[in-house]
Amino acid sequence: MTLIGRTRERGVETLGLDAPHRRNALSAALVAELAGALADAGGDAAVRAVVLTHTGTTFSAGADLRDPPAPEALVGLLRQIVELPKPVVARVTGHVRAGGLGLLTACDIAVASHAATFAFTEVRIGVAPAVISLPVVPRTDPRALARYYLTGERLDAAEAVRVGLLTAAGDDVDETLAPVLDGLRRAAPEALAETKQLLTARVLETFDRDAADLTALSARLFSSAAAHEGMTAFLERRDPEWVV
Repeated sequence: MTLIGRTRERGVETLGLDAPHRRNALSAALVAELAGALADAGGDAAVRAVVLTHTGTTFSAGADLRDPPAPEALVGLLRQIVELPKPVVARVTGHVRAGGLGLLTACDIAVASHAATFAFTEVRIGVAPAVISLPVVPRTDPRALARYYLTGERLDAAEAVRVGLLTAAGDDVDETLAPVLDGLRRAAPEALAETKQLLTARVLETFDRDAADLTALSARLFSSAAAHEGMTAFLERRDPEWVV
């Protein structure tokens, strides 16, 4: 079963997360297929930019608790988006949770409809937003991030723009996105690649410095007793034992 849709229009390759029955959760299979699609787009001279979008009402619910990717695979995917020699633009019309926010912030530009919502829900299932911090922390307001990391509260699109998770939001996501894509189509490919390198240098420094430690932290937390209780409670649709 194909998990990533692919279309192209005037040099813009659109990759759509297409597992709506699983809320586009980041399974091992989806992560691998998306990595392959990104590699194809990155090596194709006819592609000027990549749009990362989704089917269904959820952009991504985060890691698939039944078939999670290895932390190293998720790190590799996030770094691949950051390093891709083409701009990557997120187009969001639904909900984004946990690991899905890693995908969102790895993108160079992120645009959403006002119907979208966002939340770092990791602490509510007994883990931490470890690996996704690699792109999230350098691109997000630190005081706001402390609140939303620690509480798991939901953000609307306007707040997501304010704190740096999004570039822009509008009632019609495609109308909001149109001038962005027009600008990318008018830009020289080599200039786009060099300019992207300027913009991503600090994010890649974070990957170089912290990826190994955060990968180990993620693996340790996901194998903990707290994570087992949190994930079981989530799947059973009940509060975990620590809720007071």
